[in-house]
Amino acid sequence: QSDSLVVCDVDPELKEKLRKFRFRKETDNAAIIMKVDKDRQMVVLEEEFQNISPEELKMELPERQPRFVVYSYKYVHEDGRVSYPLCFIFSSPVGCKPEQQMMYAGSKNRLVQTAELTKVFEIRTTDDLTEAWLQEKLSFFR
Repeated sequence: QSDSLVVCDVDPELKEKLRKFRFRKETDNAAIIMKVDKDRQMVVLEEEFQNISPEELKMELPERQPRFVVYSYKYVHEDGRVSYPLCFIFSSPVGCKPEQQMMYAGSKNRLVQTAELTKVFEIRTTDDLTEAWLQEKLSFFR
């Protein structure tokens, strides 16, 4: 049955990294980029970044391949409060291979549950990832 969704496990090392990331004390923007290791059928760490803006993060994402991102973002609310929401961003560009698309789509929910994230966004082109886009998305959460 080739059309069934493959749900990849989350690499134990990545799980631990995500857990630590949730409790990080730093106040700069930081990101963890994850990819699916097709052979192991596992979601694994690709790269980590400290002090990275949405625009810089966008440059790190491949234009033709899906990626998962957990992004710790310094968000200044309209009333001046500052929070550090953890955002899950599923980058799933138009034009990537269907089988790749399926593996990522099938694994997304498990990864979101593993990382215990509630702010889950999807982009269809890496150009969408901008500070304005992120702030607009976050404005729906109170």
